[in-house]
Amino acid sequence: MATEQDFEVESMHYNRLLLAVDDDDDDSSHKAFNYAATLAKIYNIPLGIVSVLETGDLNIYQSLSPDLLADRRSQMAAHLNTYVEKAEAFGAQDVQPLIGEGKPAAVILDEIVPAFKPDLIVLGSHERRGRSRLGHVAAEIAREADASVIIVR
Repeated sequence: MATEQDFEVESMHYNRLLLAVDDDDDDSSHKAFNYAATLAKIYNIPLGIVSVLETGDLNIYQSLSPDLLADRRSQMAAHLNTYVEKAEAFGAQDVQPLIGEGKPAAVILDEIVPAFKPDLIVLGSHERRGRSRLGHVAAEIAREADASVIIVR
């Protein structure tokens, strides 16, 4: 068993940061955003901001409507661009919006993470009845991601 004498303290530094924001939960997303933007600014590292259009939330008629899907995609892009603009105004240098469609955890783990290659993922927790709760997306990403994961409350 290792003791306090058996190891050296080593500085940890991340090179690419991915922030997942929830289109339906601005409070948790804002807290996670503040943390991620601060890290990106201090360490001058790229920040990817991802949001996923949950196509499972759409009924069959909505999913078959090209106009409705285009409108939802446009709203999500505008939402993400607001985060990008705020991060850049705060001082983050390399900020990229990333959009996916499908089940959020699966899209983030299977598509966004392999393409963006973050070594740190930041997510928010949900607040229900005045208490902070770990959502199913954050829990799955924390469990399955190869990168380090920080969940902000």
